Amino acid sequence: MASITGSDVLINRKNIRNMQDVCEQYPKDKPKFDWLTKYRKMSKGARSLRKSTGATTVKMRHVKKSQRADAANSSRQMKEDERTRGESVHDSQERVRSEARDDLIRNSQPILANKSQMLGMPQFGLRDNLIKCELLKNEDAYTYIQNYSFFLGTYNVNGQNPKESLSPWLASSTTPPDFYLVAFQELDLSKEAFLFNDTPKEPEWMLAVYKGLHPDAKYAFVKLVRLVGIMLLFYVKMEHAAHISEVEVESVGTGVMGRLGNKGAVAVRFQFHNSDICVVNSHLAAHTEDFERRNQDFKDICRRMQFSQDDLTLPPLTIMKHSVVLWLGDLNYRISDLEVDHVKDLIAKKDFETLYNHDQLKRQMDEEVVFVGFTEGEIDFQPTYKYDTGSDQWDTSEKCRVPAWCDRILWRGKNIKQLQYQSHMTLKTSDHKPVSSLLEIGIKVVDEESYKRTFEEIVRHIDRLENDCIPSVSLSQREFQFQDVKFMQQQAKTVSVYNDGQVPCQFEFIPKLDEATYCKPWLTANPAKGFLAQGASVDIDLEVFVNRSTAPELNSGQQQLEDILVLHLDRGKDYFISVTGNYLPSCFGSSLSTLCLLKEPIQDMPLETVRELSMKSDIQGSNPETDKPQEIPKEIWMMVDHLFRNAKKQEELFQQPGLRSEFEEIRDCLDTGSSDSLPGSNHSVAEALLLFLDALPEPVIPFSFYPQCLECCSDSSQCRQIISMLPQCHKNVFNYLMPFLQELLKFSAHNRLDINILASIFAGLLLRSPTKQDITEKRKVKEFFQHFLVQMPSDRDIHDKSPE
Repeated sequence: MASITGSDVLINRKNIRNMQDVCEQYPKDKPKFDWLTKYRKMSKGARSLRKSTGATTVKMRHVKKSQRADAANSSRQMKEDERTRGESVHDSQERVRSEARDDLIRNSQPILANKSQMLGMPQFGLRDNLIKCELLKNEDAYTYIQNYSFFLGTYNVNGQNPKESLSPWLASSTTPPDFYLVAFQELDLSKEAFLFNDTPKEPEWMLAVYKGLHPDAKYAFVKLVRLVGIMLLFYVKMEHAAHISEVEVESVGTGVMGRLGNKGAVAVRFQFHNSDICVVNSHLAAHTEDFERRNQDFKDICRRMQFSQDDLTLPPLTIMKHSVVLWLGDLNYRISDLEVDHVKDLIAKKDFETLYNHDQLKRQMDEEVVFVGFTEGEIDFQPTYKYDTGSDQWDTSEKCRVPAWCDRILWRGKNIKQLQYQSHMTLKTSDHKPVSSLLEIGIKVVDEESYKRTFEEIVRHIDRLENDCIPSVSLSQREFQFQDVKFMQQQAKTVSVYNDGQVPCQFEFIPKLDEATYCKPWLTANPAKGFLAQGASVDIDLEVFVNRSTAPELNSGQQQLEDILVLHLDRGKDYFISVTGNYLPSCFGSSLSTLCLLKEPIQDMPLETVRELSMKSDIQGSNPETDKPQEIPKEIWMMVDHLFRNAKKQEELFQQPGLRSEFEEIRDCLDTGSSDSLPGSNHSVAEALLLFLDALPEPVIPFSFYPQCLECCSDSSQCRQIISMLPQCHKNVFNYLMPFLQELLKFSAHNRLDINILASIFAGLLLRSPTKQDITEKRKVKEFFQHFLVQMPSDRDIHDKSPE
């Protein structure tokens, strides 16, 4: 038995947190899995239980040495900070730029974290995981709550440069806050920022923030994260920096195709003492009528924002897995059902309560559609959007926007109290006013002596428990059938795993024999590994999602929705879960040559016929005499024809995303031929066209032509010569799309499109690289494509071509 002394210290709390979801009871239900015995034979045999706690402990002398080093680092940083406040603007700006770049290189390195240094341990074994689970359950025995102040600020700067001091906003509290989380939106509206995610305004606004921080305290810069114009800055008081660890940043674009970063979110998550915190800065979809799109953006951000862990085999952390979530930004929710004059009259009377009852965010939260579990403080300030830039006057432009509380700050978690929630009218740089919230948050702080006693008691208890019992679990279900799976439409089912054995167990899905991964690429299990205390259960989500990578082989019948998951217990046996389903073939993910051979919608044709035509098109795709193919796929014609007739003047066409529900209706219409006209908004049809092109297994300009295209990207005639050499159906599609895009440019005053925007959107879809592109290649691809957006006499008109 390993003895525990006073020199044994903390366990990595990040790994403790991973156990939170696996400590609930579930009824026993023992399965009888007598098939696939070859896997059992291969994996039989107990593995010895690790008894050493060396992986989870360090000696106290190392801790003291780390603390001394951190104190020295803090002292040096304070002196450096004092010097910086006396530097010239140019020198300060260069220093800020350097700090930011250096920080981005370090990326996920914790700063000045004595605890993070001693918690950065190797991968844990079964014994260690049991200790972590027990420590989590007994956390109240060795922690106490201490309050810290958090300043949260959000400002949509409308692409402007900093023109005034930010002190009235950032230093508005009487006492300096412990933390600063400062969020910006629309930092840069230029096309260069949108296309290449680079902007000179980043260091300019960083410097403005640094100079605007509260003058009565010294602050350490922790992290910067930016996605196009959405930026989040993180500062902390010098004396608290040593207690911050596990800093990670992520970003999610929710623009067109769920990728472009003109809308979306950035986030930072970190550990402070024993509390885990996530801060999200988001810029959601615009326009009064698009509240459903804002709801979808919020849900997409929550689903897709994932922070990787040190142990990459563990599932990533999502936003809602944190005990404290702080959400701020330009959420873009508007005032509904009131005329602009009525709204301004209520504002003049300071009747914010009546106005708030018409606020879209309030209504959506009341209906529990978004931000479930979040809290927002009382709003007693006038709307922060939209003003004439440089003034306090409401929008006097032709559009005369209805004033709205677009800029919001919300929170989720326990022991949080809002001290202030206000706008800052004195700042006039933008058409928005900045907003701030001062929160007092109760942080869990470890009492070292109490922790040591709790740790020793847990280890002694585990030593008594250890015996030769073999772990076992029961599964609620072992066969899963997914019905009518569709392209880009997720389905999920849940299997509950209950530890009915006498000892804790560690489970993991493992690869089958001669396979590299534990499941097919269209299937995931979440969590894929974990720890179960005795009598505990965990719900594992089995998710099926067919995307552009997996659709081609499913459409052609080369692959089916069939897989077997092997759930392995450390020191125990394996359990087998069968996953099957039927996939509904789609034009999305089918090849151009196959679609040109299909006379009917793909789901109206027998799968065997689709498979035969797919094989035939692969062999004879360049032969126009084979089965008299259509000149272009009817699906492309339907989408382009719809946009040509209805969307030439559509504002922000191909730049504003559609609704996912409408995309699904459009996909079903194309796949079944259920209607002669496409449903959904122009934006949804436009996004469907982009997704269609993105999902082609072979792009419009085939991969084999990619090197030639880059070589001649500067020569228009050579570029056109390459197009003339494409396989017939590929050439037809390219020559059909180009006049359509040229036609859109004639209405640029309405749709706000130009050659640069169209090239940036379509070039990477029509001329895709078989490998990852670097920035030079992206510029060459864009240059190649731009030659075809300038109409030539030889270009055919869009009306000259439609499916036969």
